[in-house]
Amino acid sequence: MALETHDLPAAARGARPTGGTRPRTAAKVSSVVVTLGVVSLLTDVSSEAVSAVLPLYITAALGMTTLAFGFVNGLMQGATAIVRVLGGWAADRGDHPKWVATVGYGLSMVTRVILFLVSGFAGIATAVTLDRVGKGIRTAPRDAMITASSDPRTIGRSFGVHRTLDTIGAAVGPLLAFVVLWWLPQGYSTVFVVSFGFAVVGFAVLVLLVPDVRPRNLGWLLKHRTRVERGLPKCKGCTCDLPGGLEAAGRPFRWSMVAAPELRRVMIAAAVLSLLTVGDGFVYLSLQARDGFATQWFPLLYVGTNVAYMALATPVGRLADRVGRGRVFVVGHLGLVGAYAVAGLLGGTASTFVSLALLGVFYAATDGVLAALTGRVAAPNVRATAIGTAQTVQAVAQMVASAGFGALWFAVGRRPAILAVAAVLAVAVGVCWLIVRPLDASSRVQDRVAA
Repeated sequence: MALETHDLPAAARGARPTGGTRPRTAAKVSSVVVTLGVVSLLTDVSSEAVSAVLPLYITAALGMTTLAFGFVNGLMQGATAIVRVLGGWAADRGDHPKWVATVGYGLSMVTRVILFLVSGFAGIATAVTLDRVGKGIRTAPRDAMITASSDPRTIGRSFGVHRTLDTIGAAVGPLLAFVVLWWLPQGYSTVFVVSFGFAVVGFAVLVLLVPDVRPRNLGWLLKHRTRVERGLPKCKGCTCDLPGGLEAAGRPFRWSMVAAPELRRVMIAAAVLSLLTVGDGFVYLSLQARDGFATQWFPLLYVGTNVAYMALATPVGRLADRVGRGRVFVVGHLGLVGAYAVAGLLGGTASTFVSLALLGVFYAATDGVLAALTGRVAAPNVRATAIGTAQTVQAVAQMVASAGFGALWFAVGRRPAILAVAAVLAVAVGVCWLIVRPLDASSRVQDRVAA
């Protein structure tokens, strides 16, 4: 399926420059972004329904300790590590990120069947690992497609819209798991079957409806058509003013460009902050241990977080475009600090809602914003690899954090462990603020050029 011209940034469509003035109304979000959001919505209904029951399934149904859950949660965070980079590299090398993402979505779909068939800790750990590998393969190519299809000035908004649709699925999935467990208290297999059905539909939408966006060609086209429109000389061999646009595939892939100074700042900040991100499951287990509510209500904790995230993703994305994506990414971790503190210090229903809302703030300010920040800083020919590398750094650090926190909880108890992590994370936010400040200044210059 060919990419329609209305799905391209303004300069690549042949729009005339505006003399450097910012338009009063921002460009519409590309239909590619919306369709990818629908794919993510359906896939997240599938994956989050499973994720919502895993903490209970492991600690209650299988009777294992928080050490076991920490291991599985670490796999969920870290099994994507290497393949995120490989998925991004494959997308950049071939300039066909859709088909790389298709492999990842397909692998995750197959693991739903495995979850239904296996029993025991080893089988679950294997299925979770394969599912996360699929997620790792697809994430960077998908985010590179979003970046390539978006107006550079409103890329945070595009990621916000995508993450809003994604999070609708992430909210529906746990709600679906809650309904199943309400009617069938031990209906974990039923959750796995329903999860598979949603994964199949999401896979079909991706294959049939999402166009084969080629970011490297679009980046080359954007640059050279803009030169022609402004009366500047064409590059040697450029055919961007001819019918059909540019035939060249753009600049070749280079690993050295992934290690550019600005990208290193992104990686360092992501690593430091993620080493103190212990995972939602531990926050939810802390809330349950504190208040002792019935286990069938546990999946609704995921729903609460995802509803807050869904409501805030687009507004926070717009805020990031306006005040700086690096700043929003770093400061957003204060929401996580607050969630830890509330879970460790306060009690009661009201504090539970506050903790879930703060987790939603954290995700709205970090998930899509990190991809938007990395995609804007990276060159088009290494964009998917750069996004995948940043997400790999984040995943590995979160895997270490999850396993370490499981051991810390086991050694010193719930409350001291979660409060200690909150205190250290608050300090890390201040340090990382200084690291990312130059990135926002550079992005503002690039956005003015794009305008």
